[in-house]
Amino acid sequence: MKDDSVSKGGTAHALRRAQVSYRDAGAVAQLCAALGPGPLSLVALFVSSGADFPQVIAEAEGAFPDTDVMACTTAGEIGADGYEEGMIVAIGLPADHFASRTLLIEDLNDQHTQAVLDRVSLDRVAVQERHEDKRQGFAFLMVDGMSLREDTLAATIAPALRDMPLFGGSAGDGLDFQHAWVALNGKIRENAAVLSLIQTDHLTHVFSIDHLVPSEEQMVVTDADPDRRIVKEINAEPAAREYARIVGKDPDQLDQFTFASHPVVVRIGNSHHVRAIQQVNEAGELVFFAAIDEGMVLTLADPEPLAAHLQRKLSELDAAGQLIDIVGCDCILRRIEAEQTQVTRQMSEILARHKVIGFSTYGEQIGPLHVNHTMTGVAIYANPEAGRN
Repeated sequence: MKDDSVSKGGTAHALRRAQVSYRDAGAVAQLCAALGPGPLSLVALFVSSGADFPQVIAEAEGAFPDTDVMACTTAGEIGADGYEEGMIVAIGLPADHFASRTLLIEDLNDQHTQAVLDRVSLDRVAVQERHEDKRQGFAFLMVDGMSLREDTLAATIAPALRDMPLFGGSAGDGLDFQHAWVALNGKIRENAAVLSLIQTDHLTHVFSIDHLVPSEEQMVVTDADPDRRIVKEINAEPAAREYARIVGKDPDQLDQFTFASHPVVVRIGNSHHVRAIQQVNEAGELVFFAAIDEGMVLTLADPEPLAAHLQRKLSELDAAGQLIDIVGCDCILRRIEAEQTQVTRQMSEILARHKVIGFSTYGEQIGPLHVNHTMTGVAIYANPEAGRN
């Protein structure tokens, strides 16, 4: 079990941090002890999909009886040594410096948009007005990555957040893509999300990074099932076969490594955002991680070197002040790409050096958007004179 309460550079973290193998006896009790005494405003758990999630949540409910505990299953964890596997990673927000209001949003298929907006808006106002000494705010979202509702959810709640920037990640199931879970205070749900509205006296900066550059190669979605994020045809040809032709691969050999190496992006305004492919189904159709529709123009993207890009972007965050924590939601496709290009160790060293903690996701949220193949997160700085917002 690792207690990561002090960074590798010797600076105390703003967040309390701990991690333990889910196989260890008394894992949650160890985490509770490592997070230490004193009141916490919020505990967040990133739980390996191999763990007994209901047992972890039940034990956490007993270990933190007076603290909100939000949790999700992952596609991998990010901890003290960078990329981790088979862990429960925990962060605690000390009440002296953080205030939070956390809510469970159930049944994402339910179209009660106004009710969700009202709840989010009321909680945002409450946490801001009751903690005027904590002037920096951000919202952190965990959402079921198998729900197919992340796009709608992010777009729904963003207006109610007003000036409170949102980031988040889609809960995962390793590489199985069967079930993903979120939980709040002992309640475990599928097809649901947990949203925490957080104010702090630390300076913070919410960010999103990706290493993909649009090419000149484009394709058009000519037949799709948007509700299931399935593309049936590209350029009026069977989707998987046409995609394989464009990227120069055997259509029978398409896999997660292919999709990680040959991502596609869509233009939204003046920016491009990834629409990552999850898998090929039995019908030879492409299943996506994010919203897709007929008529959408997909552009093949060329990746910059992953590790060098991550080092550059995190160094930019670090240069803004005395960076002491980053909570990161990192797409599983980035981890797959790192494995394929043999830079996993280098990526882990960079993540650890820049004090990143979080999890690998099935998708990421930034503001009103659900995106893929990115890292979203919040950088937390040591004092109000450092960093930016």
